[in-house]
Order: sequence, then structure tokens, then C-alpha cells
Amino acid sequence: METFNPDPKPGRIVLPLVLIGMIATTYTFINRVATNNDINIVAEETPVETIAEVVVEDTSTTTTSTTLPDNYVAYLEEITAEKIQATELGKEVLEANENWDDKTVTYQEAKDEFRAFIATAEQFVSIVSDPGPPNEYANLVTSHEELKTLVNLIYLDTVELLAGLESSDTGEQRSAALDAFNNDLDQFIKKIEEIVASATSS
Repeated sequence: METFNPDPKPGRIVLPLVLIGMIATTYTFINRVATNNDINIVAEETPVETIAEVVVEDTSTTTTSTTLPDNYVAYLEEITAEKIQATELGKEVLEANENWDDKTVTYQEAKDEFRAFIATAEQFVSIVSDPGPPNEYANLVTSHEELKTLVNLIYLDTVELLAGLESSDTGEQRSAALDAFNNDLDQFIKKIEEIVASATSS
């Protein structure tokens, strides 16, 4: 005898029950795993790499240090001071000559000034000549002899300047003496600069 099924579609009841069972089983499993194993879910942070442009400035310099003996340095300081004296003498002589040319001084005042230059130059010869450089430095000794020659010429030029002032000509002798004075003084100063530069660059 055929059994009558009042529900023509029995799957409508079974399927929901299966789904509920699967959901319950999945929830129970996940809850148990997380509880028993003390699992902490940590979000992984991806480090951000920052690239900075680094500019390296080259501040290196090439320096050459030269250690000179004390007596060598003392001589260089001595002639540097003499260079300053020579420069001042040159300015004074030039100014006195211009004053005479411009007639802003009397003849006697001009003669007194020119005589004073002779005395100053004579004293300058003594200052430059002695003591001079240490004898153990042949290069300095040779160069110093040139300075002595030039300073003696400067002295003779001042003598000639006075003679030119006292001359009966129209100033030619004095003008020539002044040119010689300026030339010899310039060479004297340049020689000192050459000696100092050579010592400090070697």
C-alpha cells in the first residue's frame, strides 16, 4: 500500500536544518580554537622606507704647514718691519718734493726736510745692515746682501735729492734723483716681499 506524504517538497525543511547545523558547528569550532590557543590577531604593519637625499659638501682643503726655526722667523719679522719703514720714508719724500714744487713751503723749510731724509736714510742703512740674517741660512745671507746694496743706494738718492734742490738748474737734477730714489725703494720693498714669500711657500 502506498504511503501518503502530505508535503510534496520535503527538502524545504531539511535544507534549513542542515544550514543551521553547519553554522553552529563552524561557530563552535572557531570559538574553541581561539579560546584554547590564546590567539591574538595582530595587524601587520608594512614599514615605509623613507629615502632621503644626502648632499655631502666637500670642505676639505689642502694646506701645507711649514715650521721654520725661531731665528729664521725673527729675521722675516725684522725685514717686514723694515719694509714698512721704507714705505713711510717713500711717502714722506714724495710729499716733501710735491710741497716744494707747489711752493707751499719755503726754500729753507724744503732744505731742512731734505736734510732730515738724509739722516733718516743713513740710520736706515744701519738698521738694515745689522744684525742681518742667521749665518747658517746661505739663501738669506745672499738675499740680505742685495738689500744692503739697495738701502745704500736709497741713502745716496736722498743726498742727491738735496743736491738737486740746491742746484741752480730748473729741477732736472732733483727730478732724476727722485726717479732713482723711487726705483731703488721699489726694488728694496719687492726684494723683501720675495724673501718672505719664498720662505713661507717652501
